[in-house]
Amino acid sequence: MPWRARTVVQQILRRRAGRPQLKRDPLGGTPRGDAPVVNAKRDRRGVSLAPMLSVRRGAQAVAFYKAAFGARELFKIEGDGGSVVAELAVQGAKFWVADESPAHLNFSPESLGGSTTRLVLVVEDPEAVLAQAVSAGAKQIWPVREENGWYLGRVLDPFGHHWEIGKPLSEGVGE
Repeated sequence: MPWRARTVVQQILRRRAGRPQLKRDPLGGTPRGDAPVVNAKRDRRGVSLAPMLSVRRGAQAVAFYKAAFGARELFKIEGDGGSVVAELAVQGAKFWVADESPAHLNFSPESLGGSTTRLVLVVEDPEAVLAQAVSAGAKQIWPVREENGWYLGRVLDPFGHHWEIGKPLSEGVGE
């Protein structure tokens, strides 16, 4: 999660600290089912960055990210032949998913034989989120463990993208 989005989520969580919580969400502490999408504040130039994941079987990928990470669908276009472009958010962290388009030089990890990036998902309860991702169909690469100042695990989603799921162990790490 980008540092600005994480900061906004942390501010919201601090405000809610005094309120009773029913069931905490491992992604960030808001009750399941009504977790708002937090729009990260942009700097005055309007700059933001959101990865776009190229996949095969875009509709299935959207369903996977909803099941694995509790992603919310913010925007979706379905094209002829079942192709999909969708904007999703896990808490305030936004990302895009689109069917690969070799004609536009957008290839999925399956076409390339591997991915050129990893995604880092910073959450309150990495073990619970990693288990949820594996339950939804991801392959565990390594379990959550302490590594380089992080409590971190890694999964490979069914579409070829690697996700490192964790949280920093101390202030200033990963910010």
